[in-house]
Amino acid sequence: MIWTSLDTWIVVAAVLAGATCALIGSFLVLKKVSMMGDAISHAVLPGIAVAFILTGSRAGPVMLLGAALVGVLTAVLVQLIHRHARLEEGASMGVVFTVLFAIGLILIEQAARNVDIHPEHVLFGAVELVPLHVVSLGGWDVPRGVVLLAVMLVINVVLVVLFFKELRLATFDPELATALGINATAVHYVLMVLVAMTTVAAFEVVGSILVVAMLIVPGAIAWLLTRRLLPFLIVSVAVSVVAAVVGHIAAITVPPLFGYADTSTSGSMATVLGLFFFLAMLFAPEQGLVARAWGTARLRLSIGTQDALGLLARAAEKPENRDASLSAAEFRGVSRSPFAGRRLRLAAALGLLRARGLVAARGGRYRATERGAEQGRAVLRSHRLWERFFYDDGKVDLGELHTAADVLEHFTDSGLQHELAERFAGISTDPRGNRIPGETTNPDANRPLEDRALDDGSQKPRP
Repeated sequence: MIWTSLDTWIVVAAVLAGATCALIGSFLVLKKVSMMGDAISHAVLPGIAVAFILTGSRAGPVMLLGAALVGVLTAVLVQLIHRHARLEEGASMGVVFTVLFAIGLILIEQAARNVDIHPEHVLFGAVELVPLHVVSLGGWDVPRGVVLLAVMLVINVVLVVLFFKELRLATFDPELATALGINATAVHYVLMVLVAMTTVAAFEVVGSILVVAMLIVPGAIAWLLTRRLLPFLIVSVAVSVVAAVVGHIAAITVPPLFGYADTSTSGSMATVLGLFFFLAMLFAPEQGLVARAWGTARLRLSIGTQDALGLLARAAEKPENRDASLSAAEFRGVSRSPFAGRRLRLAAALGLLRARGLVAARGGRYRATERGAEQGRAVLRSHRLWERFFYDDGKVDLGELHTAADVLEHFTDSGLQHELAERFAGISTDPRGNRIPGETTNPDANRPLEDRALDDGSQKPRP
């Protein structure tokens, strides 16, 4: 790979485009109007064409002004059609942006065909050509697109910093913002103007189609990784910057490995963003598929351990079971399924209980230790209190009590268990006449399952 000054300017332009789009696009994701970015990025095309026709100039301010006007027009038209034609908002966006986009293509093709504003570049971008169009700044030749993107990034950053509180309130709770004297509608239209101007500023880099990826995908990645606004914006911008750098490097290094010439940097950037989103979807700490699958496995294993302790507590109540022990085959509530998954879960649950010192094994039989017996009685107490509740207050048939109580017993903390006990004060048995165990003095025995889990310290605190 041979790196030149042209590559440097290409990366700088790509980084500025990605950061500018990601910062303002994050609010579209948070407001759940992501497709408005798609609509505006296409609809501003006639504004660009008309601005050029009227002025004969491709100067940044002219294009930004035309984009801003059409951006507001797009937002207004979408709301009007949504309200008066009674179309759902997505359909309203589709009507507006497709019509305006078609008009823009016609205007560019017919009125600007003899100048360097090619429809293909408007659609797909030409970041590789950005270094060819320069302006002089203090004796330095700087690409015009870099200057325009830098100005747009500064505008976005300044407005977000100055109106951070207003944007946050209008984004998350427009009604509260209005009640506090903040015009949420005006904030929405200002945001649409910024989206339109950002879209135009990024045209030369990624075009009107791929700019949608720059607006939405970084915010979608941040959505999976954090729930706080400031970290959300930082993650979104950081992801877009990394994708811009990696995207260009991949564009000039990966195709030659397969015998091809280099490829489009803007397309490679969008592809890298898609890869980043896929990785975030898989490995996000709380919402990723792997984390959720692991959480589900942990939950099932925790339920298995509590079921096993509950069964041992029931075994201890039987006079004929002198040592209060059970064989693996007698754990019916945990191992009644013939499938291997349930048997493996039983083995894992019993192994975990032994490792935690709650169960001891001898001669192929399992017996609860003193701590395990206490936790087993706590599970049994919750179960029988719920059975009493469903039977007395819910009028549930006797044969259906176990299923209902079997779920809730695992999510009952000491406070809720105490409330149930007070509700049935003076009643010492469940509807079948089985004794309800007394309240344990060990606070850990009554912690809810989602808090205790496997006690491995791996749970991430919520923001």
